[in-house]
Amino acid sequence: MTFQEVAAILIVLSPGIAAAVAGLGKRLLGDKGAMAVTTGIVVAAAALAAWQFFGWSLGGGAGEARTIVLSRWFDVDTFIADWAIRIDTLSVIMMFVVTSVSALVHIYSIGYMAEDPHRGRFFAYLSLFTFAMLMLVTADNFIQLFFGWEGVGLASYLLIGFWYKKPSANSAAIKAFVVNRVGDFGFALGIMALVFMIQPVAGVDYAAAGITEFSSIKFDTVFAVISQNLPVQVVGQAAASPIQDVTFDFLGVHVWGLEIAGILLFIGAMGKSAQFFLHTWLPDAMEGPTPVSALIHAATMVTAGVFLVCRASPLYAVADVASNMITVVGAVTCLFAATIGLAQNDIKRVVAYSTCSQLGYMFFAAGVGAYGAAMFHLFTHAFFKALLFLGAGSVIHGMHHEQDMRFMGGVRQPMMFTWAMMLIGTLALIGFGIPGTDIGFAGFFSKDAIIESAYASSDTFGPFAFWCSIAAALLTSFYSWRLMFMTFEGKYRPNPHAHHDDHSHAGDHAHDHSHDHAHAKPKGGRAPAHESPLVMLVPLLLLAVGAVFAGLLFKPSFLTSNADNFWQGAIVREADPLYGPCGIHPNGDAAHCPAGDHAPAAAHAAASAAEEAHGAAPAEEHAPPAGGEHHELPAWVVWAPFVVTMTGLFGAIIFYLLAPGVPRRMAQNGGPMHSFLSHKWYFDEIYNFIFVKGTAALGDLFWKVGDKKIIDGLGPDGVTGVAKAGAGGLSRLHTGYIFHYALVILVSAVIFVAFVLAGQGR
Repeated sequence: MTFQEVAAILIVLSPGIAAAVAGLGKRLLGDKGAMAVTTGIVVAAAALAAWQFFGWSLGGGAGEARTIVLSRWFDVDTFIADWAIRIDTLSVIMMFVVTSVSALVHIYSIGYMAEDPHRGRFFAYLSLFTFAMLMLVTADNFIQLFFGWEGVGLASYLLIGFWYKKPSANSAAIKAFVVNRVGDFGFALGIMALVFMIQPVAGVDYAAAGITEFSSIKFDTVFAVISQNLPVQVVGQAAASPIQDVTFDFLGVHVWGLEIAGILLFIGAMGKSAQFFLHTWLPDAMEGPTPVSALIHAATMVTAGVFLVCRASPLYAVADVASNMITVVGAVTCLFAATIGLAQNDIKRVVAYSTCSQLGYMFFAAGVGAYGAAMFHLFTHAFFKALLFLGAGSVIHGMHHEQDMRFMGGVRQPMMFTWAMMLIGTLALIGFGIPGTDIGFAGFFSKDAIIESAYASSDTFGPFAFWCSIAAALLTSFYSWRLMFMTFEGKYRPNPHAHHDDHSHAGDHAHDHSHDHAHAKPKGGRAPAHESPLVMLVPLLLLAVGAVFAGLLFKPSFLTSNADNFWQGAIVREADPLYGPCGIHPNGDAAHCPAGDHAPAAAHAAASAAEEAHGAAPAEEHAPPAGGEHHELPAWVVWAPFVVTMTGLFGAIIFYLLAPGVPRRMAQNGGPMHSFLSHKWYFDEIYNFIFVKGTAALGDLFWKVGDKKIIDGLGPDGVTGVAKAGAGGLSRLHTGYIFHYALVILVSAVIFVAFVLAGQGR
C-alpha cells in the first residue's frame, strides 16, 4: 500500500475516530480534552489532504485514480457494494475542501464556543459531520454515498439543534431534517431506478468494456454501461436493450429510464443543496451556532448536491431532459435567492441566501455541461463563503451577539481586522476582477466562467440561465455591499429593545459576561464592539488567502491548460460549452475539436447554414484546423458581469451611504414588493398553509369524520349504540304490572293470528 493510499485512509477515518473518542470519552477527557483531540486530528487530516491535493493539482498532472477497498458490505447477485475510498480528482478536491474548512472551523470554535458548557459535545458533532461528509465524497458506489448523505443529514440535525433549550433551534433542526427527507426519498428512488435498469445480459462481454465486476450500484459499472451504451436487461422486461434506449412505465407514464433516474437523483440534490422549492430549511438553519453555518451551510454539506451531479456527469451527459431541469432550477434559484437577500436584516441570513444563490450558479453550470466550472466555483466558494460566515460570527461575537444589521453601524473602527477580512470575502463573492486579465479575486475566475459557459451553451435553456446569472450578479453585488455598509459604516444604531433580550449565543445554557457591557455608551457614533480573540481571527486570515488567490492559482488545473491531466475522466468534459474539446476559449488555449458526432451542435448548425447559402462544399473545408479553431466571446458578454457588479456597488453607495434614510422609509412603509421579499416570497406561509395546516386538516377529516363518525359510527360504536338503545327500550317494558304484560301477550297473539290467517288466505 502506497503512502498516498495510507494518507487517504487516515483522512477519511480519523475524524470518525476523533468523534467517537470525544463523544464517548468526554467524562474522561473533559471539554478541553475533547476539543484538543478533535481539533488536532482534523487539522492533521487537513494537512494530509492539502499535501494530496497540491500534489495532484500542481505537481504537473494528477496522480493515478484508484479505489481502496476496506471491506465488502453487500454482495447479493448484482447488488454489490464495498466500504471503499475512491481516489480521483473529484474526491481529492472534496477531501481538501471538507477537511480544510472543518479544521479552520474547529480552531475558530475554540474561541466562539469558549463559554458554552457543552463544547465537548459540540466538537464531537463537528468531527462526526466531517467523517460523514468524507464518506460521502470518497464513495465508489451509490449505497456508500447514500450512507454519507444520511450521515451528514443526521449530523446537521444535531448541530443546528445544538442549543436544544431554544425552541427556534429545535424547530429549525426538525425543519431541516424533514425537508431533506423529501429530497432523500427522490434520491433513494433514483438509486432503485438504476438497479432496476442495469442488470447484465447473458453472453455480453462486459470485461471488454472495462467492467471487472458487474455491480448495479458501483460507479465504475454504472457509468461505463451508460457512457458506452451497453446492452442491459431491465427487470421485468423480456428483451435486452442498450441502456440509453431503455424505457419503462413509471407512475402510469412511459418514460426514458435514464431521464427518470437523473431527475430522481437531482431531487435528492435539490434537498441537500437547498434549491428552489426545497430551500426553506437553509435560512432557518442559521439558528445553530455560527461555526455550524460556516461548516455545513457554506462549504460542505450544501455542496453535496453539486458533487453528486458532477459525479454522475456520464449520466447527465446523455439525459437532456434531466440536464435541462437542472439548468432551469439552478438559474431560478440563483436569481430567486438573490432577490430575497435584498430585504433580509439578519446578517447570517443574508449570507445564507447568498449561499443558496451561489449553489444555483453551480447547478446550472452542471446543467449546461460545464462540470469543471461548477466544481471550480464550488472550490473557490468554499473559501470566501466560509470567510463571510466566520466573519459574520466575529461581528456577532464583537457586537455582544447582536445579529440584526439595523442595530449595527460604526463597527469598522473597533473591528478593523474583521472588516478587512469581510471586505475580501465580499469582493470574492461578487466576483470582482478585471475582464480579460488575471487580476481578480477567486470568485471572479469561477463565476465568470459559469456565466460565459451559459452564454456559449447551445442548450435550450442556456440563454435563460445566462440572463438569470447576470441579474443575480447585480443583486448579489447590491446586497453584499448593503451588508458591509449597514454593518461597518455610518453611526451606531442601538437596539431599543436590547435590554429586554438575551442575545447570548449559548441561549439558555450559559450567561455571556460580555453582555453586561453591551449597552455601554458609544463614543463618537461607534458601536460598543470589540475585536474577536486571535484564535478566531487566524482562520479568517487563512480563508482570506484562499479567497484572494485560489481562482488565479487553480484555474489552469480546473479549466484550461492542465485540465485534461487534472480531471483524468473524473467528469465528462466533452459537453463543456466553454472549456471542452470544442468549446469557446476567451482566454485559454485553442482546443482540439473532434470531428463527426462529437462536435458541438452549434458547429453542425453553422455548417448546414453555410451549405444552404453557398452550396455544398468539400468536407475538408468544414473540418476544423489541425490545432483547433480559436473562438472569442463577444466583448459585452465578457464585460457584463463587471458592469452589473459595479452598478450594484454604486446603488448600495447611494442607498446606504449617501441617502440611508430612503431604504429605511421604504422598509417602514412596507410596500407590496418589500413585504414580498422580506417574507421570502411567502414560501414559509404557503408551505405552512398547504403542508402543515393542510395535513392537520386532512388528518382531522380522516379522524373526526372518517374514523369517528363513519367507521366507528357505523361499526362498533353504531352497533353498540343500537344495542344499548334497544335494551333501553325493552327495559321500559318491564314495569312489574301484570296488566301491562297481559296487554303485550294479547297484542302479540292478535298479530300472530292475523299473520296466520293472512297466510292461509293466500
